Amino acid sequence: MHEILEKLEARRANARAGGGQKRTDAQHARGKLTARERIELLLDQNSFEEFDIYVEHRATEFGMAETRIPGDGVVTGWGTVNGRVVYVFAKDFTVFGGSLSETHARKITKLQDMALRNRAPIIGLFDAGGARIQEGVDALAGYGEVFQRNVLSSGVIPQISVIMGPCAGGDVYSPAMTDFIFMVRDTSYMFVTGPDVVKTVTNETVTAEELGGASVHTTRSSIADRAFDNDVEALLQMRRLIDFLPSSNTADLPELPQLDSAEEVVPSLDTLIPANPNQPYDMKELILKTVDEGDFFEIQEAHARNIITGFARIKGRTVGIVANQPMVLAGVLDSDAGRKGARFVRFCDCFNIPVISFVDVPGFLPGTAQEYGGLIKHGAKLLFAYAEATVPKITVITRKAYGGAYVVMASKHLRGDINYAWPTAEIAVMGSKGAAEIIYRAELGDKEKIAARIKDYENRFANPFVAAERGFLDDVIMPHSTRRRVARALDMLKGKKLDNPWKKHDNIPL
Repeated sequence: MHEILEKLEARRANARAGGGQKRTDAQHARGKLTARERIELLLDQNSFEEFDIYVEHRATEFGMAETRIPGDGVVTGWGTVNGRVVYVFAKDFTVFGGSLSETHARKITKLQDMALRNRAPIIGLFDAGGARIQEGVDALAGYGEVFQRNVLSSGVIPQISVIMGPCAGGDVYSPAMTDFIFMVRDTSYMFVTGPDVVKTVTNETVTAEELGGASVHTTRSSIADRAFDNDVEALLQMRRLIDFLPSSNTADLPELPQLDSAEEVVPSLDTLIPANPNQPYDMKELILKTVDEGDFFEIQEAHARNIITGFARIKGRTVGIVANQPMVLAGVLDSDAGRKGARFVRFCDCFNIPVISFVDVPGFLPGTAQEYGGLIKHGAKLLFAYAEATVPKITVITRKAYGGAYVVMASKHLRGDINYAWPTAEIAVMGSKGAAEIIYRAELGDKEKIAARIKDYENRFANPFVAAERGFLDDVIMPHSTRRRVARALDMLKGKKLDNPWKKHDNIPL
């Protein structure tokens, strides 16, 4: 028996060695951890249970019969993050460059099936060169099986992708269908076709970083939700994110001990809004002073910065935050903000996470670039997402809420549950000056008359009370009481039950 156990240990050690010490050293030289090192950092200590450690490919063509390495380029299994079950697969770049083969794909789909069946999050760590070209259509079929499961799992369990090296060709489409994508600066990139193909087909000369690096995908394309400086930071932040998310669409929200009182008032919020209505202020200050311990996990912080999205806790329970940011483009809604906000609201709705909206929006961004770029449809996505959502929705209007943007931002008309405004709020079709100049166009030549008309419009609409008189606001609250009022509203809405009409699925304007 002792001899058998020794053989088992030797076989395990061989499998865990991946592509060998030389390739491991090369991985470290690039500033990257190995697949198993990454999993060890991501999961609770000694919690990882690996599956299919001995699996090898079955290809025989192009010399593959002579090259077989246990694990076949991907490490799969489950463990815990702060005691909660999580499934994880990590591409192993030291084995065939992490390329996907038929058996490699089967390891991933087996894990996806388990995660879906057992209703637990799945995290993919990507560091690979795409399909294994020696296997041809078998590799492509493997991709298809993975993609199908991504779709079936969508909205049922959280799916998170962390790009920690190359991610090219077919490999990019699985992350693209997951809920969140994170990247590592300088060592990771994503693209469908690499720089060499781009050069051949379009005659463009571009580096991998310029084509699909973290800086591109977090700012311009919005493919990635955030980027981190190294593997260690990325994995520790994933542990933090998992703590905010429920395990599935039927699981309760995670709840942490509350260390600060939800009853406290924050006097500094009473002076947050500047006296000049055109002067910006930082909406993140309001967010950090409203949520528990100032703990806010921002999503897509570098893209469409005129709208803020992210996760926080109030009274220990997870909430989703959506807020206009007056510091960027005056908080106006544009195409990018519409897409960013809509995707986040829909994720929250999928997983029963209440949505809190802080509103200071002067309208939609005008101009040919926006109109030609589909502002109408992209703005409608945010409108659609809020209107569709059945989770508790709490809205606080701090200053401007003009025109259609007022309606879009979780107004009472889109089934907002609790809608508050600060006394500094202005709810109108547009700003007083523009409104007066349209209504009294014939008097434009008389500056004194127009000034008086603007003042009249301000007196009537540059406040929240007309909306409150109509019942479109539930109350006008003191800014310093925002945390307490929001926390109490969440308590009241815990038992909310709302169902949309039955449908196979909706048809959001994509």
